[in-house]
Amino acid sequence: MAQDTAHDWEFTDDRDHLVRSRHRPSRLVAYLPTAAALHDHGIDVAGVFGSAHDDPAVPDPAKSGDLPLADLAYYGAGSALDVDALLAAAPDLVVALTYGGGQVYGIDPEAAKHLEQQLPLVVLDVGGGRDLAGIRDRLTALARSLGAAARPEADVELAAAERRLTAVAAGTSARVLALSPAGPDTVHLARPYAWPDLAALAGLGVSLVDPPQGQGANWSTTTWAEAAALAPDLVLTDVRSNASALGDALGPGVRTLPWNPELPPSARQHARGYTLLAEVLAEPGR
Repeated sequence: MAQDTAHDWEFTDDRDHLVRSRHRPSRLVAYLPTAAALHDHGIDVAGVFGSAHDDPAVPDPAKSGDLPLADLAYYGAGSALDVDALLAAAPDLVVALTYGGGQVYGIDPEAAKHLEQQLPLVVLDVGGGRDLAGIRDRLTALARSLGAAARPEADVELAAAERRLTAVAAGTSARVLALSPAGPDTVHLARPYAWPDLAALAGLGVSLVDPPQGQGANWSTTTWAEAAALAPDLVLTDVRSNASALGDALGPGVRTLPWNPELPPSARQHARGYTLLAEVLAEPGR
């Protein structure tokens, strides 16, 4: 990490912006899943915020990983982000995401511009053009720049979980469909290669159902009857707070597993997800 007499900390984010501070930041505010991943590296945050899909008053527990939510300030979500309260808390770094193109996710453009004029803002890219390992590595690089120690045990756990899932996937023909319930008549079916976590599963040998071509880069929005006609053996269902309940929309006999499209990008969280999926796929008859 380069240093000079004016700045003791700097980090080049995924917009290719060189973010600088006169001292290593220690009072962070971050987008909820990013904060959870930093927490897994031993980096505490002082507050969090959500996206336009989230409740402006209550953080989404599905995105929170192991964060101690009761101890953290929540500054709202999307257009309801309380910028004044966030600035009044005097953080020395805000960490946000982009899904490509550099546009900050979870913060309205004018609010993001205002924040960046007041304090350092790091933006990490988690879009479909990035692979999951790369997303995880960038978060790790940020955490290490903030003083996190190496955690080789987490990497060992992840590698073991990947090997286990690869072995289980090789021994099953189960077809896996990822979706987000949108109501009693509509469902969003995930396009596997548009989501870094699903693309990673495919890379480990999991047989993912690719919905028919149509509108929508990340999702194919369709009816429950058309989703059922794809005949999945296992359904990964979105459990974020903005998703509807799955209920019995796909009929009886279809196995389901919770899926978080915004899983915190850390080795610990990914290892847990792979381990759970491997356990389900390994069950007899799957």
